[in-house]
Amino acid sequence: MNQPAIVIIDYGVGNTHSVWNTIRSLDYRRLKISNQPQDIADADVLVLPGVGAFEACVENLRAHHLDELLNEAVLVKQKPILGICVGMQLMADTSEENGIHAGLSWIPGRVVKLNLPLPYAVPHVGWNDLQMTQVSPLFSRTDSAPHFYFDHSYHYQCDSKFVVATCDYAIPVTAAIAHNHIYGVQFHPEKSQTSGLKLFRGFFNAVNQC
Repeated sequence: MNQPAIVIIDYGVGNTHSVWNTIRSLDYRRLKISNQPQDIADADVLVLPGVGAFEACVENLRAHHLDELLNEAVLVKQKPILGICVGMQLMADTSEENGIHAGLSWIPGRVVKLNLPLPYAVPHVGWNDLQMTQVSPLFSRTDSAPHFYFDHSYHYQCDSKFVVATCDYAIPVTAAIAHNHIYGVQFHPEKSQTSGLKLFRGFFNAVNQC
């Protein structure tokens, strides 16, 4: 089976090289880190990583005109995409982190601060089991309650029809979302050892079969 051409979006923030190293360890060879229009146009699947504050991430995305390129690739050409952590949050309508900031509006919802009772700490840092709410190719190879690594202070609120997994951290926290060919995860698969590898493999296999 031919491997998909994978492009990890480089917009000046995010742990792109860590994501690259993890995917490359699965022996995917058609793999690039890029922000070039032709590379994005030629890709079979895109990965949008992100760490840090939403405002800085979305401003960098727009400064590189990647919002326009990604809207064309994802909304018009319908290329599959996986957002990771803030990369997932960028898919929302808005984020309230350090003010109100507009996102890409790919999956209706808003990003709000975790409001948790004691003794739960914010940011939410560490390992949590997931609870599946829908069948998704993201978890086609993982255990029924896979363990993933989280590091975030804000979370995605959206209609339950878009939520494919949650984790229990005093409240049900949206852990993974999907809408047609658009996917996002709040946790870091590149830091989640075997579970992360299985997630990437399941996702790329599903893309290749389509």
